[in-house]
Amino acid sequence: MIDEFAKDTLHGRLRRDRKALLWKLDGLSEYDARRPLTVTGTNLLGLVKHVASVEARYFGEVFGRPSPEPLPRWQDHDGSDLWATADETRDQIIESYRRTWDHSDATIDELALDAPGHVPWWPEPHLHTNLFAVLVHVLGETNRHAGHADILREGVDGRTGMRPEHEMQIDEKARATYRAKIEQAARSATSVEA
Repeated sequence: MIDEFAKDTLHGRLRRDRKALLWKLDGLSEYDARRPLTVTGTNLLGLVKHVASVEARYFGEVFGRPSPEPLPRWQDHDGSDLWATADETRDQIIESYRRTWDHSDATIDELALDAPGHVPWWPEPHLHTNLFAVLVHVLGETNRHAGHADILREGVDGRTGMRPEHEMQIDEKARATYRAKIEQAARSATSVEA
């Protein structure tokens, strides 16, 4: 009983967070979806591509259910899953991610939480894992990168929120006042230190 509850809860949150990550691309130009927004090159479309790759590997290779999506060998990882090349379209990456969802969902639905898996790229690959641990791991990865996307999107155009129905109508004046209050607190703390 608790296994099914845990599985349904974790899987439901994964589905929710996948959609939140994709929503961060809505309404953006091709350039804004792809451009590097940090000194390390992090970008919104690259985050989607990366999370798709992570999910495809963990719910595919780890359980002997290879992804139908083309993936380079994990040994050959070169960071190319962190950005979109000029010849990859946004639609291609999104559709690949959605197909990955279908494959991952089938793995999650068909296996028990204690189904054994093997992650050859972990530091101690001789250690085995199970679906529960992988589900928690992938949910954490998805959450982490959806959080990155939240911050990046806010920096692009100020849009915030987890999904469209939760996006707040932004009161720009109230936002500026709130930000100024935080800035003043930071400056005051700095002057106390000196």
